[in-house]
Amino acid sequence: MNRYFLDARDMQHPYPLERAIAILRELDSSSYLYMLHRKYPTPLIALANEHNLNHKSLQIAKEWHILITPNQNVKLEEYIKEDICLDNSKDYH
Repeated sequence: MNRYFLDARDMQHPYPLERAIAILRELDSSSYLYMLHRKYPTPLIALANEHNLNHKSLQIAKEWHILITPNQNVKLEEYIKEDICLDNSKDYH
């Protein structure tokens, strides 16, 4: 699947939500949004629920890992593990 990555940890409200919505509009059944955020993105998850999007969130330390796709058949649990491993190999600081 194609991954759209959004690192929102240093972004200020409302920019993370605006960027995430723009990405969600681009998604098809073979793509997903992977977002890192310092807070749980309640409005984004509510929007995903409203539009029946498949989503998974996981908090590790003080960071939230959020995956969203329109494809209901994708097991996001598998992708979240892969994405966390990929992103832990990068230096963000």
